[in-house]
Amino acid sequence: MLPLAGWSVGVTAARRREELGNALQRHGASVVYGPAIRIVPLSDDTQLLEATKRCLTAPLDFAVATTGVGFRGWLDVADGWGLQESLVASLDDATILTRGPKVRGAVRAADLRESWSPESESTAEVLAHMTANYELAGTRVAVQLHGDPLRDLVDGLRGAGADVIEVPVYRWEPPADQAPLHRLTELVASAAVDALTFTSAPAAVNFLRTADDLDLGDAVRAALRGPVLCAAVGPVTSGPLVAADLPVVAPTRFRLGALVREVVSKLPPRAVVVHAGGRRVEIRGHAAVVDDELVALSAPSMALLAALAARPGQLVPPDQAVTEAAVAQLRTSLGDPAIVQTVNERGYRLAIDG
Repeated sequence: MLPLAGWSVGVTAARRREELGNALQRHGASVVYGPAIRIVPLSDDTQLLEATKRCLTAPLDFAVATTGVGFRGWLDVADGWGLQESLVASLDDATILTRGPKVRGAVRAADLRESWSPESESTAEVLAHMTANYELAGTRVAVQLHGDPLRDLVDGLRGAGADVIEVPVYRWEPPADQAPLHRLTELVASAAVDALTFTSAPAAVNFLRTADDLDLGDAVRAALRGPVLCAAVGPVTSGPLVAADLPVVAPTRFRLGALVREVVSKLPPRAVVVHAGGRRVEIRGHAAVVDDELVALSAPSMALLAALAARPGQLVPPDQAVTEAAVAQLRTSLGDPAIVQTVNERGYRLAIDG
């Protein structure tokens, strides 16, 4: 039995969404895509062009590189503008600090060398290192952004007296087609998905903003504090979610594979397991496992089974949802009528063993 079989996971990523979704599906998950952002093509980004030109108007003292794909993209698009050689020369004369191993590799691939990189891959540690080891007043610092404005880093450097050039590599905007995002937001609000994944802080920000715009903000936040697992690729991505007082799980290694493993480790333990009618019944997000067999259930049958499992062995009286027909359908789907008992026509209960 695949660990995520019977569970559904929402993917808000724009870049590498298929890679993340395919990895989740290989573990059995049903994946719902709702990209929360889109990437502005670098060659069309006038803000990036202006920032690049600023880096060339006078010598740089420092450059902070934050992502490998962003740094490589910056150099590639600068080449298209005829500015790559000048940009590399400017960076070569500066003290370069890199946020982690991927961007460190990108810097070295450009025949440049970093002076320092934190173990934590944290921009907060980069800021602490720079303010503790350098006199920053009057210096010019280029900060390669990665979709997040990195306000703490940028404001901290400016507070120390530096002239900061914000380099907005792969700037984010809301998706052109918002229908998939709206659908995913509605599914989260109704807890119709079991987990929601984020791979960038801007996606988290825009997802919550979209929920508010759809008048679903309260329902979405309640779901993410309860039945829907909220998972982020790392602490930077988690920031907007934590600021919204949402519980977030994140891997210690900030990679897509680690995020998938985090979901695999955290989601299955949320299953409810009961022993009824001599069978082991595991209630997952949108399916049940009876002994070792995965059983797909309709939404009404899942709701009925969850209601019975919430009161194991206790009588659940009939109502609009709990009817003889609904119980009969649930028994048929589970494949064993002995799992659910009828009690003197007064209601229904799971036939809890022992």
